[in-house]
Amino acid sequence: MQVDFEALDKRLAGEQILHRLVNYKPRDLDRVFATLSDPTRRAILARLAQQESLTISALAEPFSIKLPAVMKHLDVLTDAGLIRRSKHGRTVHVRLSPAPLRGASEWLRRYERFWSPALDRLAAHAERKETEARAAEAKVRR
Repeated sequence: MQVDFEALDKRLAGEQILHRLVNYKPRDLDRVFATLSDPTRRAILARLAQQESLTISALAEPFSIKLPAVMKHLDVLTDAGLIRRSKHGRTVHVRLSPAPLRGASEWLRRYERFWSPALDRLAAHAERKETEARAAEAKVRR
């Protein structure tokens, strides 16, 4: 899933967003990648990327884990700077904070040159095999 950081910046206009060229400290990147290693936390971020803000109970609803476990995941996401919480009365709302994701994305982009050519070759190979299979299938039908 690709996150549109510019759209998020516009949507989160009132919040402080770091400039995308900010240099991130290795420890910050380590924390972001460690946080993203968990599928539940990635699912939480994906839900927040789809909606501007969700309550904690709404975030917890689709998961088969109990609310205290979701709260622990939210604590980890907060510590990594990936979400922000705000309290409105008795309800806590959670929003995506895209700046750390932007930093991780920029770090990964520096190494994209190492895997892009291999992926391009793989795609070309798959397309050739698909064309060959269709041609063979067409011969059989005749």
